[in-house]
Order: sequence, then C-alpha cells, then structure tokens
Amino acid sequence: MLNVYYIIFIVSIFSIWTSVLINIILVFGAIGYVAHERKNKVNLDKYNDRLPTVTIMIPAHNEEKVIASTLERILELNYPQHLIQIIVINDNSSDATGVQIKKVQDNSPERRINVITTNKENGGRGKAHALNLALKQAKGEWICIFDADAAPERNTLKFLIIKSFEDKRFAAVFGRNKARNRNRNFLTKCINLELIASQRIVNPGKWYLFKLGQIPGTNFIINRTILQKVGGWDSRAITEDTDLGFTIMKRNYLIAYESRAEAYQQEPEKLSVYVKQRTRWAKGNLYVVFKNFPDLFSGLAWRIKFDILFYWMTYIWFLLFVLISDGILLFNIVSGVIDFIYPGLNLLGQTSLAVNFNFNLSFLLMYVIFVLQINVGLASDKGQSTAENVLISCVSYFTYAQVFIFISLKATYSYISDRIFKREAKWYKTERF
Repeated sequence: MLNVYYIIFIVSIFSIWTSVLINIILVFGAIGYVAHERKNKVNLDKYNDRLPTVTIMIPAHNEEKVIASTLERILELNYPQHLIQIIVINDNSSDATGVQIKKVQDNSPERRINVITTNKENGGRGKAHALNLALKQAKGEWICIFDADAAPERNTLKFLIIKSFEDKRFAAVFGRNKARNRNRNFLTKCINLELIASQRIVNPGKWYLFKLGQIPGTNFIINRTILQKVGGWDSRAITEDTDLGFTIMKRNYLIAYESRAEAYQQEPEKLSVYVKQRTRWAKGNLYVVFKNFPDLFSGLAWRIKFDILFYWMTYIWFLLFVLISDGILLFNIVSGVIDFIYPGLNLLGQTSLAVNFNFNLSFLLMYVIFVLQINVGLASDKGQSTAENVLISCVSYFTYAQVFIFISLKATYSYISDRIFKREAKWYKTERF
C-alpha cells in the first residue's frame, strides 16, 4: 500500500514541478513579448495601398440577443468597405436571429450583408459545418471569423492584417479576446482572470519563445487559399478551431499572435452554462489530442510536436496528477483528523515525513506560480491590477480552478462513451444573456 502511495507521490511531484517549470518559462516569455510589443509600435496606415480583400464570416445559431450589436461593431471596423465581404450564417435558428439581422441591413442600406439561412435539413450541424457553407461563397484573400457575440475594437481587423505582412509563413493570425461582462458576478470575474492568464501569459509566451500559436474560435484571420487546400473545417471536431490549427501547422505554416487586435466576447454567467461550454471545449480538445498524438512519433517539425505535447500534458497528464495530488492532500487532512481523534492509529506516522513535506512544498509552489502567473498578466493589462482581482486570483485556485477537474472528468467520460458506442459528438451552443 505504502509503495503504491510513494510511486503515485513521486509521479505527482514530477508532474507538478514540470508544470511549474513550464509556467515560469511562459511568464518570462510573456514579459519578453510585452517588452517587444511596447518597443515596436504599429503604423496602421503602413499598408493602405496593399490591403487585401477580407471575407468576414459570422456563424449564428439562435443569437437574437447579440447578433445585431456584433454586426454593428463589424460595420464600424476601420477597414476599406470595398475590400470587405460580410457573410452571416443564420444556422437553423428558431428565434428572431433573422429579424435582428434584417434590422441591421435596413439601418445600413449602403453596406451589403450576405446572409446564408439554413434549416434542420441542411444546417444545424455545428459551427464547422456552418463555416464550410460560407467558405463556398467567400471571395476575400483572407477569411476573418467573429462569433455572434463578438465586439471587435475598431482597429482589430487592421492589426490582424498588418501582422500577416510580416512573414509569408503566417497562414493565420489571431488576436486577443476579452470578457465583455467580466464584472457581472464571481464566475465572470474568474473567467476574466483565466482569459488574462491565457491571453497575456500563455499565448504571448508561446509565440515569443517558440513561434507557436493556435487558432481560437473567434477574432482571427486565415488565408483563404490555404484554408481551401486543407479542406476547410473538420465537421467532426467540436473544437474545430484547434483542429484546424494543427492541420495548417502540419503544412509548415505558422499561426501568429497579435495581442493588439482586441475583441470582447460574452462569457457564461451561470455555472450550469459554463460547465456545458467548457465540457464541450475539453471534449473537443481530447478529440484533437488523440487525433494528433501519433504525430509525436512522426517526421513532423518539432514545433508541432511541442504543441501536441503541450495539449496532451494540459488535458491529460497534468490534470490526472493534479487530481491525484488533491487526493493525497485530502488523505493527509483526513488522516490528521483521524489521528487527532484516535491517536493509536497513527496514520500519518505510516507515511514518510519527507514525503509529506515535499508534497506540501510542491503543492504550495504550484499555488504560488498559479497566482503569480495571473498577477503578471494583470500587471500588463491596464485597469486590471486591482485589489479585488488580486484577491480573486488567490481564491480562484481553490474554487474556480477545481471546477475544471470535474469538467475534464465529465468530458473524458463523454468522449470515451462516444468512442465505445460510436456516437456522433454533439455541438453545444453557449447560452447568451
């Protein structure tokens, strides 16, 4: 029994320290990215005579609450109107999404908004299917994707396009997403901190150090010719964005990050909605991880293998051993309580003092790095480094972050069940508020 305990302990400690090391490296990478960004200002008029045509695609399924404001923000983008084609996919909506789109069309008769309307027979099969339908009508040199709840800043598209001029290997460029309803409740405040950590630490760190980026679900551009060459989006992938990212990286292209291309998005305000959304993301990423895992042993470039390994460690390895380490911590707490009530049992005495010391030290270090990572992101984001956010960052590890364990277990069970019973994965649309 104790030998098993020690083996689990050693593997858990190794996993935790590996996670700590990776996060420290990303923090330093993010610092380098921010320093480089502040030093190198972008001239938004630099390529005015060479700007390419862009097709903006907005998939919308039952989005009556947000689609009008999103379209209005897109119509206000600082980009030549004659170079923009707008396509909205009203995908099998049963609400007033179509009515809201029509209102925007009527209010802006000088701008052409193309609408693809599907029903239950030719639509309603998820975001990837909807985007593939729009791709058939796309004319732009670049495709730009915004979700139906997006609120891009006026210069967002320009920042994305200007970044694409830096290197011909850039098949896609993605921007930074921010929570538009971040102050609604404790959940949205925690999601905001998660976004800051990913958008100000993980993404810039990976890009600055390794030239690694991944396509998000919204606020990105992708070269239409390359997209068509790879066959568009995989309709079987419920995280079609990540799957597409790996697909184009395998063609030796890069996915660049431009943090100045900002867009706001609406985050879940209820725990039930959040769990459904993140379960879909986790399940979809499991599909991508296992789909691409064999490529770890192929002749592909190291960059792709690194990102596959990063996803595998994030969604499987680290999660598994953080779960085990939580179990060991709980075991120590329960054992301590039992020993206090029944001193003769001496459960803690049966485990090595060194084991418990090293475990608790590693657990503490992981917590400190978690909080530090968030606060480095807060410090680099204007208006975010507040006393309230610092306090929430300290509390969120024991509350918000632990919910992810439940979500991942739920997603793993669902993924395995689908594979065993050969069920088609269902795409869940996030509820709007």
